[in-house]
Amino acid sequence: MSNPIALKLRNTLTGILPPLSMPFDENGNLVGGALKAQVDFMIDSGVRGLVVGGSTGEGHTLSSTEFTNAMVEAHDANAGRVPFVVGLIVQSTREAIDRVKALGDIKIDALQVTPVHYLFKPGREATIEHFRAIWEETQVPILIYNVIPWNYLSIDDMLAIMEAVPGVVGMKQSSGDVKSVSDLMLRAKPENLVLTGIDALLYPSFALGAHGAISALTCAVPGVTVKLFDAVQAGDHKTAKDIHFRLNALWNALRHDNLPACVKYIQHRQGLPLFHPRAPMERVTDAQKAAIDAVLGPVLELTNVRARSAA
Repeated sequence: MSNPIALKLRNTLTGILPPLSMPFDENGNLVGGALKAQVDFMIDSGVRGLVVGGSTGEGHTLSSTEFTNAMVEAHDANAGRVPFVVGLIVQSTREAIDRVKALGDIKIDALQVTPVHYLFKPGREATIEHFRAIWEETQVPILIYNVIPWNYLSIDDMLAIMEAVPGVVGMKQSSGDVKSVSDLMLRAKPENLVLTGIDALLYPSFALGAHGAISALTCAVPGVTVKLFDAVQAGDHKTAKDIHFRLNALWNALRHDNLPACVKYIQHRQGLPLFHPRAPMERVTDAQKAAIDAVLGPVLELTNVRARSAA
């Protein structure tokens, strides 16, 4: 029997779903009111939903108060235009539940939830209970965010969670191994969402049937990734391959350890204010800016956007 919770989301939460970057000032303070311009930029670029509080958004650095403020601000800026996903990168079941409940009655279409990510790794049954408790307490559909290297869930783990907890409706697979996306497409139920976070291989993931993407590049160049997804859906693989290789060159210019900072710089080159990462993450160096600038033009020309002068 199909899972009606999963089926409803499967029909609405597809395509490009960028994880918003967080607007920190040079002292690491969250800048109030700054998310609206980014929300408008994303929606104007054609994205199908917004994710707030993910890794690109440095969600792991937000205090409970900052988390609540950022979610409410982004939610209000969105004003119901596209589905709204709340990211939870926390260390306990209780904290995950408390953060969602603190948001009150704002409309949340889904939660993106990581396994816990500190030193101690719970087993499969404890992980299932973690997701079950979040679902039962919040009644918000859940996407597994499979990204924690030392608590990485196997395909069997994720399928077991979705089988046991009806509110867990899909996953974002962030392994660099596209075979994992293929295995999920092969083994997950038709109504389950399979989203990719594999920036270097968005095109192969879409070609395999992934229902969308939540990733750094979808935040950095949303309009281009929308074009890529749409080209694959239309069967235009010549165009998709061209976009893929341009994005591949851009991805190769980015450094993983300060990836959110790189994303903010790329957004700035498209007209958004330049915000900073939260310490101790390093800011974008002049050498990184030069490497990004060298390959950004051919990417942006796909959406008729010219890179603006850097600050």
